[in-house]
Amino acid sequence: MSEITIALSKGRLAENAVELFEKCGIKCKNILQPTRKLVLFDDDKRYRFIFVKPSDVPTYVEHGVADIGVCGSDTLNEEDKNIYEMLDLKFGACRLCLAGKENGLNKPVSKTLIVATKYINTAKKLFQEREINVELIKLNGSVELGPIVGLSDIILDIVESGKTLKENNLHILEEICPVSARLVVNKVSLKTKAEQIKPFVKLVAENIQ
Repeated sequence: MSEITIALSKGRLAENAVELFEKCGIKCKNILQPTRKLVLFDDDKRYRFIFVKPSDVPTYVEHGVADIGVCGSDTLNEEDKNIYEMLDLKFGACRLCLAGKENGLNKPVSKTLIVATKYINTAKKLFQEREINVELIKLNGSVELGPIVGLSDIILDIVESGKTLKENNLHILEEICPVSARLVVNKVSLKTKAEQIKPFVKLVAENIQ
């Protein structure tokens, strides 16, 4: 049998995924050890793990470089790749929110609302559906800084505890949707490696808490 390749992003999502895989009997704790290697294997050499940027997980899965991936539902919605979303893994829970100063959304209809976000596609779709005129500014880090320094009126970003917002006198203006980690699968792999992938997905589903 050929090995299964799983795309992960380093950090909390990978740690939670490994914990879940260990419960499934996959001995892969070793892949969390500090290393510069980007391709690692479980102890039994049945699974190959590749570490990529969170936003790249759906891309690697779509192109079949990875058979399986773990990424946030926020990333899935933003990247909109042609892959199967198989399971809600129930970890990495947070919320996608509009946030800013208290009056951030109170702008005349004739004025353009300026929104800072790393979720450009998601924001575009959201405001098009609402028929609101917006200017979108792409930021990859410290998105909260946008309204503080006057770069934007509001932000669209994920919020976990809300502590960073509170410490910077910003507020959640609207919760758009809940976010959590998802297990995704390449469409071709699900057919060609069905004997390996389907039992794997079933096993993972049985061990989700």
